[in-house]
Amino acid sequence: MQQGEARSAGLSDRDRRILDFEQHAPVSPPRKAAAIRSELGLTAPRYQQLLGSLIEKPGALAYAPMLVGRLLRLRDARDHARSTRTFGR
Repeated sequence: MQQGEARSAGLSDRDRRILDFEQHAPVSPPRKAAAIRSELGLTAPRYQQLLGSLIEKPGALAYAPMLVGRLLRLRDARDHARSTRTFGR
Protein backbone atom coordinates (compact mmCIF):
# COMPACT_ATOMS: atom_id res chain seq x y z
CA MET A 1 0.00 0.00 0.00
CA GLN A 2 1.38 3.39 -0.98
CA GLN A 3 1.36 6.39 1.34
CA GLY A 4 -1.61 8.08 -0.39
CA GLU A 5 -3.62 4.88 -0.15
CA ALA A 6 -2.71 4.44 3.52
CA ARG A 7 -3.85 7.97 4.33
CA SER A 8 -7.28 7.39 2.89
CA ALA A 9 -7.75 3.79 4.02
CA GLY A 10 -11.30 3.22 5.11
CA LEU A 11 -12.66 6.30 3.36
CA SER A 12 -14.98 6.18 0.39
CA ASP A 13 -14.72 8.56 -2.53
CA ARG A 14 -17.72 10.44 -1.10
CA ASP A 15 -15.97 10.74 2.28
CA ARG A 16 -12.90 12.29 0.65
CA ARG A 17 -15.08 14.62 -1.44
CA ILE A 18 -16.88 15.82 1.71
CA LEU A 19 -13.61 16.50 3.52
CA ASP A 20 -12.16 18.26 0.47
CA PHE A 21 -15.33 20.35 0.15
CA GLU A 22 -15.32 21.33 3.83
CA GLN A 23 -11.71 22.46 3.54
CA HIS A 24 -12.66 25.05 0.92
CA ALA A 25 -16.37 25.61 1.58
CA PRO A 26 -17.91 29.08 1.41
CA VAL A 27 -18.29 30.76 4.80
CA SER A 28 -21.71 32.22 4.10
CA PRO A 29 -24.40 29.68 5.14
CA PRO A 30 -26.67 30.31 2.11
CA ARG A 31 -23.73 30.01 -0.29
CA LYS A 32 -22.44 26.92 1.50
CA ALA A 33 -25.88 25.25 1.33
CA ALA A 34 -26.12 26.01 -2.39
CA ALA A 35 -22.60 24.67 -2.98
CA ILE A 36 -23.37 21.50 -1.00
CA ARG A 37 -26.38 20.84 -3.21
CA SER A 38 -24.65 21.63 -6.49
CA GLU A 39 -21.24 20.04 -5.83
CA LEU A 40 -22.19 17.07 -3.65
CA GLY A 41 -25.86 16.54 -4.47
CA LEU A 42 -26.81 16.57 -0.78
CA THR A 43 -29.05 18.68 1.41
CA ALA A 44 -27.27 20.78 4.04
CA PRO A 45 -28.70 18.75 6.98
CA ARG A 46 -27.64 15.45 5.38
CA TYR A 47 -24.19 16.88 4.69
CA GLN A 48 -23.83 17.89 8.35
CA GLN A 49 -24.90 14.39 9.46
CA LEU A 50 -22.35 12.76 7.17
CA LEU A 51 -19.59 15.19 8.17
CA GLY A 52 -20.34 14.65 11.86
CA SER A 53 -19.97 10.89 11.58
CA LEU A 54 -17.03 11.18 9.19
CA ILE A 55 -14.84 13.13 11.63
CA GLU A 56 -15.05 10.16 14.00
CA LYS A 57 -13.27 7.88 11.52
CA PRO A 58 -9.51 7.37 11.96
CA GLY A 59 -9.13 7.46 8.18
CA ALA A 60 -10.56 10.98 8.09
CA LEU A 61 -8.03 12.13 10.67
CA ALA A 62 -5.24 10.57 8.61
CA TYR A 63 -6.57 12.13 5.38
CA ALA A 64 -7.12 15.68 6.70
CA PRO A 65 -5.64 15.98 10.20
CA MET A 66 -5.84 19.79 10.53
CA LEU A 67 -9.42 19.97 9.30
CA VAL A 68 -10.68 17.04 11.37
CA GLY A 69 -8.89 18.31 14.49
CA ARG A 70 -10.50 21.74 14.05
CA LEU A 71 -13.96 20.25 13.49
CA LEU A 72 -13.62 18.04 16.56
CA ARG A 73 -12.57 21.02 18.70
CA LEU A 74 -15.53 23.07 17.43
CA ARG A 75 -17.93 20.23 18.14
CA ASP A 76 -16.53 19.70 21.62
CA ALA A 77 -16.79 23.43 22.38
CA ARG A 78 -20.44 23.47 21.25
CA ASP A 79 -21.19 20.37 23.34
CA HIS A 80 -19.54 21.93 26.39
CA ALA A 81 -21.41 25.22 25.95
CA ARG A 82 -24.67 23.31 25.57
CA SER A 83 -24.07 21.25 28.69
CA THR A 84 -23.20 24.26 30.88
CA ARG A 85 -26.17 26.47 29.99
CA THR A 86 -28.10 27.69 33.02
CA PHE A 87 -31.17 29.14 31.28
CA GLY A 88 -31.39 32.16 33.58
CA ARG A 89 -30.95 30.46 36.92
